[in-house]
Amino acid sequence: MGALFEELDHRTTPLGEISLRRRHDPSLDVDVFEAKLDDEFLMSSLFTVAEIALADLGLAAVGGDALDVVVGGLGLGYTAQAALADDRVRSLHVIEGLDEVIAWHRRGLLPLSGSLTGDERCHLHHGDFFALVRSGAGFGGTVPARVHAVLVDIDHSPAWVLHPSHADLYTPAGLRRLDDLLHPDGVFALWSDAPPDEAFSTSLDAVFARCEATVVPFANPYTGDTSSNTVYVASRPR
Repeated sequence: MGALFEELDHRTTPLGEISLRRRHDPSLDVDVFEAKLDDEFLMSSLFTVAEIALADLGLAAVGGDALDVVVGGLGLGYTAQAALADDRVRSLHVIEGLDEVIAWHRRGLLPLSGSLTGDERCHLHHGDFFALVRSGAGFGGTVPARVHAVLVDIDHSPAWVLHPSHADLYTPAGLRRLDDLLHPDGVFALWSDAPPDEAFSTSLDAVFARCEATVVPFANPYTGDTSSNTVYVASRPR
């Protein structure tokens, strides 16, 4: 066990003050890694079940092999690592809007950093995921023009976004632009901190042939109860 509390990094970003900290929780006897944006908690290594489920559920809906996958939002890396655990994944391109978060992993500050940066299939890109989708020109760089799956974990929910410019992705028009970046049988999956949203499901139904919102429960050691997130998976018939 190291120090009870250590701030690993603190930076000023266009979205606000972002910080990464590690603290030891004596009641659980674990080191917890947490990221905050100003006074808001963005992510915690204690609560990763739904982030992993985002990759598992999303890729389970994709057929075939030699998959090219895009992850929107790097965070602590749990969605990316879960995607890499699928042997069918040929390339994984993670689009992260904060270069500071990519730097955390390149510096090896997080538990999963080595497994991500050490996997030749995994490519970390600094970019605005929403602006790239809005451009209609693809994700750029070495990312294929069309991919088999796009897995997104950036905003708290479709109705609670980190920046107003993100909101248009969750409309039918925004989802159609994203669909243009998928293969015909591709899959879009989204993590949300909120219960299933009927309005967003309606938007998905307007673009995709199959849509499902799965509630993902997980144990919450602080409440002694069960909490939950939602994973949306949308696809077209194969």
